[in-house]
Amino acid sequence: MVEPYLSEFLTPSKRFRRFSLLLAIQKNPHVTQKQLGRETCLSSAMVNNYIKALSKDGLLTVSGKSNRAMTYYLTPAGLEYVSNNFLFFSSEIVQFYASVRREIVNLLTECYESGIRTIVLYGASDTAEVVYSAVQKTELAVTGVVDNDPAKMGNMFFGSVIQSPSRINEIRPDALVITSFARQKEILDGIEGNLDENIQIKVISRI
Repeated sequence: MVEPYLSEFLTPSKRFRRFSLLLAIQKNPHVTQKQLGRETCLSSAMVNNYIKALSKDGLLTVSGKSNRAMTYYLTPAGLEYVSNNFLFFSSEIVQFYASVRREIVNLLTECYESGIRTIVLYGASDTAEVVYSAVQKTELAVTGVVDNDPAKMGNMFFGSVIQSPSRINEIRPDALVITSFARQKEILDGIEGNLDENIQIKVISRI
């Protein structure tokens, strides 16, 4: 289930909100308007207005006696609307991803030009996947991936076994690249005083 409304930086348009509501309803026809508001970041009044408009446009049918006992169904036109807009939405997200990757490639290229050749990625997350993809566009080599989550250790990450951060010094990369945005301070605090002085620390958000 794609949830396009969980963004704090992309300004939602009317089309975006209609798409979001229809997606949420498609996922759960018995969802309440209060739940819809919470999932789509809209007020209850706005949800009610959009529901009326979507019904009027023939994209949605509503049955039930109160807002708490409503059932919503996407019409064939509504299903087609979701399908078509999913394609447009996906296209924009792919372009956004490509733009972010280009910026990371530029940052990593600067690292290479400064003399760094081998790196270890700290954090086997979605962000690390973007960073790894960007690395493939440079001359840098990923010689290891580490994460302090025991549930991830031992799993594979693009051909590398995810290891404990305690192995960083053994791998001996030129630099440790912290890929996480949310856990930067935690990670930096955890490696403070434990990293070989010859290993540079690079944080992807400020490389």
